[in-house]
Amino acid sequence: MTGKDFYEEIVIAGFGGQGIMLAGKLLAQTAMRAGKEVTYMPSYGAEVRGGTANCMVVIADREIACPVVSKPDSLIVMNKASLNKFGPRLKNGGLLIMNSSLIDSKPELDDSIEVVAVPADELAVELGSHKSANMVAIGAYLQKREYLTPEDAAQALPETIARRYHKMLGVNIEALRKGGEFVRSCCGV
Repeated sequence: MTGKDFYEEIVIAGFGGQGIMLAGKLLAQTAMRAGKEVTYMPSYGAEVRGGTANCMVVIADREIACPVVSKPDSLIVMNKASLNKFGPRLKNGGLLIMNSSLIDSKPELDDSIEVVAVPADELAVELGSHKSANMVAIGAYLQKREYLTPEDAAQALPETIARRYHKMLGVNIEALRKGGEFVRSCCGV
């Protein structure tokens, strides 16, 4: 996944309040800092908190013609409803990072799709903040894909989140690292 032909389409989805938009924004900011071309397109459900939330991120080495992702290369889902909605859209040979804390069944997807079940909520609670599950998932995704690292995301985090949330930087950085560590231990990456 390196070279001038790099092009990755990602959908991150969950319910409002899980930090889906922040996760997408952080992924986009991290890629921009690395010199990649990036688009970021958030989509909120009518209810916002508790409703559906998803965002589309496209990262490439060349100009991006369209920010809309219909068949993602990678999907990060934080709840079962999001898996049901976006799972069938995942490209064959794609990557699914799923929050196994809230998704307790194996998804019925094409056999070519790599599924990484990350207990994001549980790992975040171990760190002392259930709200950091989104950072665990992003750390896991970055570790698995390897074109950027959880450490790259940790460096981009202070400029991505509002200053009033900087008191949470430490736990969020640890959550990014924890997601990466989980993937290294479970998947040998």
